[in-house]
Amino acid sequence: MKTPAIVTAAAMTVAMLAGNASAQSNLRDVTEITEGLIAVGTAVEISDKCGSIGPRNFRGLAYLNSLRNRAVALGFSASQIDDFTDDKAEQDRLEAIARARLADKGVVEGREETYCAVGRAEMAANSAIGRLLY
Repeated sequence: MKTPAIVTAAAMTVAMLAGNASAQSNLRDVTEITEGLIAVGTAVEISDKCGSIGPRNFRGLAYLNSLRNRAVALGFSASQIDDFTDDKAEQDRLEAIARARLADKGVVEGREETYCAVGRAEMAANSAIGRLLY
């Protein structure tokens, strides 16, 4: 079974996110982190399901690194970050958000052309998702 894109994106951040001091109680409450993970996961999902659109891997890694840096700047510890990214319920929550947003934009599971249309629209809009695609 293929790993969902948002789960893959969250797992990638486990190795990338680290910090020292703890300033907040939960990364789930930091919108810029969760929205960043959703954007990366959505871009990966689109690139996986649309053969004519690919991921900007280096840009994606740089973006994940910026999320890491932000988490560090906010004072999250490595253990808090690991707890967040390893939490299956949290992964499921972020994946559900990403899939609902894709559906709202017209994606139909199993129909490649719908992923391609959304991907092209995101690129044209120069959105956070679109900047991670080519």
